[in-house]
Amino acid sequence: MPEGHTIHRLARDVADRFAGHPLDASSPQGKFADGAALLDGAALTATEAHGKHLFLGFGPLGWVHIHLGLYGTLRFGEGPPPAPVGQVRLRLATRPGAHPEGPLRYAELRGPTRCELLAEPEKQAISDRLGPDPLRPASDPEAAWARISRSRTSIAALLMDQKIVAGVGNVYRAEVLFRHGIDPYRAGRDLTRAEWEAIWSDLVTLMTDGVRKNRIDTVRDEHTPEAMGRPPRVDDHGGEVYVYRRATQPCLVCGSPVATAELAARNLFWCPTCQRS
Repeated sequence: MPEGHTIHRLARDVADRFAGHPLDASSPQGKFADGAALLDGAALTATEAHGKHLFLGFGPLGWVHIHLGLYGTLRFGEGPPPAPVGQVRLRLATRPGAHPEGPLRYAELRGPTRCELLAEPEKQAISDRLGPDPLRPASDPEAAWARISRSRTSIAALLMDQKIVAGVGNVYRAEVLFRHGIDPYRAGRDLTRAEWEAIWSDLVTLMTDGVRKNRIDTVRDEHTPEAMGRPPRVDDHGGEVYVYRRATQPCLVCGSPVATAELAARNLFWCPTCQRS
């Protein structure tokens, strides 16, 4: 599932391509036909991301709420839109002559968990259910700390709970705990406030970098392939990481084998030496 940095990057990319221009909207698959019919000819007025939720604003018509889930994609193209291939839930395309400073552009949404047209109160209700997002400037980490500091649940599980921290997924969860030497099974209430503040600050930095690069890199300068004389990581998720999907491989810091286990139906990765309880 895409993590929060991907959704914020998509919000920015959609705005860059389509904001302020009347758009052709359609649902070739048919599952969003009524919503697309209402949006057809309307201009995109705003984009917003909160955690793993993407919102596309169309003024008084409301917001398209998108959650990509495990299989959803939102991809862009230039030129006249080709005939749709496969299950396209929503297609947005600029109109000829309406975007004089650039070529025709289109976007296709496939396989999302959610694609729905919402009024402002419904959109706000979704945001109200989510925890603070490290990529939203107004987010207050105190709201997350209030719940973490009272919880017997492991910090690894708490970081993946979108009601507590929005946007953190399996990669950032594993990596930020490694970077701060925290055992993923430690209960939230056993974290110190200083540890939580360091985790939050690091998430803000790492995820902001993820938006800029459109990939996840978490290793410090002294552990890059160039600094260590090692081959770059080869993985379909991209990016240089310490423990994520590196089970049984040597830790980049201490050389111990990276461990893995299942936690709340997701694979957890950590270094038992660097992240002692």
